[in-house]
Amino acid sequence: MGLSFCGNDNSSNAYSVDNGVLDNGCFVDALNLVPHVFLLFITFPILFIGWGSQSSKVQIHHNTWLHFPGHNLRWILTFTLLFVHVCEIAEGIVSNTQMQSNHLHLFMPAFMGFIAATTSVVYYHNIETANFPKLLLALFIYWILAFITKMIKLWKFAEASLGVQYLRFCITALLVVLYGLLMAVEINVIRVRKYVFFASPQRVKPPEDLQDLGVRFLQPFVNLLSKATYWWMNPLIIGAHKRPIELKKIGKLPIAMRALTNYLHLKDAYEEQRTTEDPEKSPSIWRSMYRAFGRSILLSSTFRYMADLLGFAGPLCISGIVEHQDNKTEVIMNKTGNMFLGVYFMSSTELLQNTSVLAVLLFLALILQRTFLQASYYVTVETGINLRGALLAMIYNKILRLSTSNMSMGEMTLGQINNLVAIETNQLMWFLFLCPNLWAMPVQIIMGVILLYYLLGESALIGAGVILLLAPFQYLIATKLADTQKSTLDYSTDRLKKTTEILKGIKLLKLYAWENIFCDCVEDTREKELTSLKTFALYTSMSIFMNAAIPIAAVLATFVTHAYIEDVRLSPAKAFASLALFHILVTPLFLLSTVVRFAVKAMVSVQKLSEFLQSDEIGDDSWRNGDMSMPLESSKKYKYPGDTKAINRKGRYRMDNYEQPMRRQLRPTENEDVAVQVNDGFFTWGSNLSTLSDINSRIPTGQLTMIVGQVGCGKSSLLLAMLGEMQTISGKVYWSKLPDCEILLDGNISKNRYSVAYAAQKSWLLNATVEDNITFGSPFNKQRYKAVIDACSLQPDIDLLPFGDQTEIGERGINLSGGQRQRICVARALYQNTNIVFLDDPFSALDIHLSDHLMQEGILKFLQDDKRTVVLVTHKLQYLIHADWIIAMKDGSVLREGTLKDIQTHDVELYEHWKTLMNRQDQKLEKETELESQTTLERKTLRRAFYSREAKNQIDDEDEEEEVEEDEDDNMSTTTSRLSKIPWKMCWRYLSSGGFLMVFLMVLSNLAKHSVMVAIDYWLAAWTSSNPRNESLANTFDNATNYKRNYDVTQIAEHRSYMPVFIILCGAAIALCLITSLTVEFLGVAAATNLHHNLLNKIIHAPIRFFDITPLGQILNRFSADTNIIDQHIPPTLESLTRSTLLCLSAIGVIAFVTPAFLIALVPLAVAFYFIQKYFRVASKDLQDLDDSTQLPLLCHFSETAEGLTTIRAFRHEARFKQRMLELTDTNNTAYLFLSAANRWLEVRTDYLGAVIVLTAAVAAIWTTSQSGLIGLGLTYALTVTNYLNWVVRNLADLEVQMAAVKKVNSFLSTESENYEGSIDVSQVPEDWPQHGEIKIQDLCVRYDPMLKAVLKHVSAQIKPGQKVGICGRTGSGKSSLSLAFFNMVDVFEGKIVIDGIDICKLPLQTLRSRMSIILQDPVLFSGSIRLNLDPECTCTDDRLWEALEIAQLKNMVNALPGGLDAVVTEGGENFSVGQRQLFCLARAFVRKSSILIMDEATASIDMATENILQKVVMTAFADRTVVTIAHRVHTILTADLVIVMKRGSIMENGKPEILMEQEDGLFASFVKADM
Repeated sequence: MGLSFCGNDNSSNAYSVDNGVLDNGCFVDALNLVPHVFLLFITFPILFIGWGSQSSKVQIHHNTWLHFPGHNLRWILTFTLLFVHVCEIAEGIVSNTQMQSNHLHLFMPAFMGFIAATTSVVYYHNIETANFPKLLLALFIYWILAFITKMIKLWKFAEASLGVQYLRFCITALLVVLYGLLMAVEINVIRVRKYVFFASPQRVKPPEDLQDLGVRFLQPFVNLLSKATYWWMNPLIIGAHKRPIELKKIGKLPIAMRALTNYLHLKDAYEEQRTTEDPEKSPSIWRSMYRAFGRSILLSSTFRYMADLLGFAGPLCISGIVEHQDNKTEVIMNKTGNMFLGVYFMSSTELLQNTSVLAVLLFLALILQRTFLQASYYVTVETGINLRGALLAMIYNKILRLSTSNMSMGEMTLGQINNLVAIETNQLMWFLFLCPNLWAMPVQIIMGVILLYYLLGESALIGAGVILLLAPFQYLIATKLADTQKSTLDYSTDRLKKTTEILKGIKLLKLYAWENIFCDCVEDTREKELTSLKTFALYTSMSIFMNAAIPIAAVLATFVTHAYIEDVRLSPAKAFASLALFHILVTPLFLLSTVVRFAVKAMVSVQKLSEFLQSDEIGDDSWRNGDMSMPLESSKKYKYPGDTKAINRKGRYRMDNYEQPMRRQLRPTENEDVAVQVNDGFFTWGSNLSTLSDINSRIPTGQLTMIVGQVGCGKSSLLLAMLGEMQTISGKVYWSKLPDCEILLDGNISKNRYSVAYAAQKSWLLNATVEDNITFGSPFNKQRYKAVIDACSLQPDIDLLPFGDQTEIGERGINLSGGQRQRICVARALYQNTNIVFLDDPFSALDIHLSDHLMQEGILKFLQDDKRTVVLVTHKLQYLIHADWIIAMKDGSVLREGTLKDIQTHDVELYEHWKTLMNRQDQKLEKETELESQTTLERKTLRRAFYSREAKNQIDDEDEEEEVEEDEDDNMSTTTSRLSKIPWKMCWRYLSSGGFLMVFLMVLSNLAKHSVMVAIDYWLAAWTSSNPRNESLANTFDNATNYKRNYDVTQIAEHRSYMPVFIILCGAAIALCLITSLTVEFLGVAAATNLHHNLLNKIIHAPIRFFDITPLGQILNRFSADTNIIDQHIPPTLESLTRSTLLCLSAIGVIAFVTPAFLIALVPLAVAFYFIQKYFRVASKDLQDLDDSTQLPLLCHFSETAEGLTTIRAFRHEARFKQRMLELTDTNNTAYLFLSAANRWLEVRTDYLGAVIVLTAAVAAIWTTSQSGLIGLGLTYALTVTNYLNWVVRNLADLEVQMAAVKKVNSFLSTESENYEGSIDVSQVPEDWPQHGEIKIQDLCVRYDPMLKAVLKHVSAQIKPGQKVGICGRTGSGKSSLSLAFFNMVDVFEGKIVIDGIDICKLPLQTLRSRMSIILQDPVLFSGSIRLNLDPECTCTDDRLWEALEIAQLKNMVNALPGGLDAVVTEGGENFSVGQRQLFCLARAFVRKSSILIMDEATASIDMATENILQKVVMTAFADRTVVTIAHRVHTILTADLVIVMKRGSIMENGKPEILMEQEDGLFASFVKADM
């Protein structure tokens, strides 16, 4: 039969138009073709010619993108239209099979309609992105024509009285409605945009975000299809393969997602709740969150519901396909009944009985379901991120207003604030992510149970019952997990604290041979942590087990009961549909426990947040004017300096009146000019006890005021009270009116008091470059900057830094010493161009030279020349002569104020008191001007730190070797391909740490488990399709009863014979689930145990050089972050990866077994999957790194602000800091958004792949008619693949990131240990060696490392027993290296040291180091008890310890402490002064009664008095021992028996000090002169 448009059936007269043209059905169909053809003719030329030429010239950039009105509606309608067209085509083709000849008109117009609809949407998209609406006219005409032709068709159908029972009628009616709606949308566009028929077309600009090319996050602006599939992410993700994604590449956030926008929403919602009747009532955060973000949560939930409902289409389609596959042969051709208008009309239900149609429906349902699900995820993630931004801004604003007393009195600790930022906001964000689940899950569960009941009857309820009964157990396990995690965290914090202490004091531990004792101490804590980890592992494996076992148990219960209760045989269709339903049910039940747990956590977080937001704020007193709570609006304005209004608040930073002369003239007349005045002030730090009482004082303008008094008399408090940081009980602080030049542009006088340059007592640095710390947001002025640096003598320190003043300092940067930090803070105060400068004891950490220089150059010259008002708190009374005004304080009130002359005349007593103090200070000064001042020392340590760091730098770039070296040259780098390799070697390293037995068990049990799971389902297939043609028992009811009975018995017996095997298989599967989950988790614990143990031992026994060249932070990172990843993150990832991979593989295996044809389709799918995962893993890793690296600065900014509150508020820089916080938050949020969008990108793609797998499996099954049971099996497995494909990729990506931790730990495991053995056996060394303490140094050469040059060259000397020897020399002359050589801590490569006849290099290290004593330059104390610090081995009696303390002059002090010897020592000995700590170290050396004591610059950090004690002690208590002193201050060794003078690693002079003094031009003599 030939193809003809109207068919050529012999019976009908296809082409006759006797009854009128429109009554010929074929003609009506032909008419329907007209609009489609018209559209194609018009649009193709425009698309190809118009856009072809345009896009070749100009890349249409996204700044022309625009959404016309009704954009989303149009896309949805078009998609529906396409779907209806597909139905129409299917209907046409199926009807055509019922005709005698081919009737093209049944499906041809529908096919053209499909093409036209696709074209319409492509065409529309192009017009929209080019913003050229005139061309929409073509579409408008098309919709009208299509509408009219379809109407005619519908009218003809109605005339022939065809109703809804026929499918074609329904389809035509739907098309009429859709075309009508599309026409309406088009009319609306014309109405709004007026692009035609109107005189003035409306000019519309694209959204603001798109004009700003910095915005790269296009999700809100792309069309619907791209939104759903994340198509716009392609360039970014594929581009990552060529070059890494940087912050520049992900640009800025769109305005609607910025923290500021969301903060304003949330704040409005929060403030709205403060009613006038009840202002005290605290607003509810929950309600404000709902008001601000409720709509998006609702949207997400809607998506979620749609996805869940569509999810049930899968099982139903499977049951349909399997059922109709069986009944294919039975469909009775019913041709005659439904012929109208010469063609066949199909009833509505008939189409759904066609298996091919069902397969396509299944595919579409899956695609839609996955799209909705990802959309729901995306919306929640976006809302979560918006919420987090808003909360962070809220918390930050609150921090800036917190009252200082709150911080200092400990109501709000820094830790709490950090927790709010790092933990609580994230908890809430996560809760929001899981929020839609809370209401979607119950619906899903109820629907699932109803469907199961419909399929299986009562037995389904039993299965559902099993699931519901086990759910509480899961919740229980989940809560237990959370608790265990908490305790693990406590132990690991404890372990980290101990590790940190060990690493900080490692030198001392090695010198005293105590490293093993302390190492064991860490191991003990680690043991506790591991016990907790094992519990954690147990619960995790239980949770995984429950997850895997519940569906098996449910299936078992259901099918077994079904076999015994029901009369109806179980058909494959029902069996596999219910199997799929059980798989669907398990997910919500498993997640429910997690969600509930997160909800509980979120409640706690909200509680904490509200408490924080309710806490005390700083007072807004009238004198302080200018409200503190600067609204964020002002920081909004703050961005556009062009806007005059914006200058209002921060005017002085914007206006360039920085020239001093001008400011001079604008001063008001100097009549008794007072800058600040306090009247009758009573101030408190919160507890209502006034700290400062009855303060009446004034600060004269433009003069230098000094505040003096004893420690703790309230000097700093007075400054803070003036700044308004203290709570005022009564009294006033007046700030003088601003000088005229401060009147701002718009004429109103700024209400603010001066911005005060304030240098606090405790130095506070930002994490920024040195330059940023000094300029602190002011414009950079070179001369001024230079002058400030010179005044604070910072230049030598800056020269030492690796990048000069561009070096990062602060918490995460280089650690500077106290003096250096303090000088930078003073420099900041000097540099700021403010009228008033408050310096709070700037000299406390400086030595005398620097103090003098700073006083002369900085304060007297730099500040006074500027005529700035300076207030200086100080203890150095010798500077009082420079003061214009003095305030003397005592016990929280002002004792005297006036000039020095006033005080000299009126208060002679005080003046005399000062005089004596000054004399004492002067004497101290003379002593202090010794060889090496404190500053030189600090610089020395800095230099050492860098010298050692350079050597480390090659090792430090650990992570960079992995990435392909990128050339600066662009063409080069675009071609290099960045491969993201899975570190198989590291995986093997990790697994082998867990032990081979465990690995073997894990592999074996996993394979067994998955094989058994497949076996169960296969058995089910065999069982259900066992009887021929599956006659259900119902058929036999018609026959005679007795026949039924016989038949029944045999059949039921046969039916039940399958049961035992089924039960056994299910039992085995459940047991194997338990075994696999346990092996994986405990493999993880074993690996973690071994890796940490090896790491700790390697590092503790590494040579001291290792600690010089490896930054402490890096070692600690291995013990904190990396160990944590190995402990807690790798095992679950590994488990999830093995499970999802094996599931996918077993599914593909089953499908291939059922329909081998599927393997052909598998090849392109596998290729697609490979590329998707390859691109994704690279991009994901980059985005993950960006997320991590942007999070740290944000957290640091918060803690920094909290620490430097007073400084920020004094400087009035709140707006600048807010701005910075908003930027940091947005940057981090951008990274996080992109990361989650990339995850969506991956999931949409793998889900679509999964849907294609289902489609191919279904089609292959339909065409190769195999056993219906097996088809059900194949399809059920195909459905599971969609769920697990994306997990495979995401787990791979995670594992890759986590294996980096193993790699880092592994890099430390290759360090060499010290040689602890020695060549002499311990038994050959006398018990009391060294008895006499005689030391012979013979031709000694020493270096730190075989790579470096020698530090001691051919040194020879002899020390007799009991001699007191002094060694001196300049920095770097090798004094300390010599002391280390006595302990064999350095590489002795020539010569030897012989002590009492034994060469020390041959001794075991433990023996050598435990028999000698040393006192180091920096006193080291460990947290614990005093006893632990003196004698960690616990070998001495209490009497001996007391004796040692008495010698060190500490006995009385320790006696006074609670607990005596067991009194607590805090971390680093912070609860004792430096001098006391040094004395403890002396006592420690004395407890160990060795005949040789070495003192390495032990007096460098002690005041004179303590030093004298030390000297006395050494002379008396160590009278009979050999003492080697390495001296800083030469006068300390003038009484020694022998002096050795070193220079550049060799001995220059050697002899009695008296003799050496006489050599006029000798080195020693010159040292002594310099020291006098």
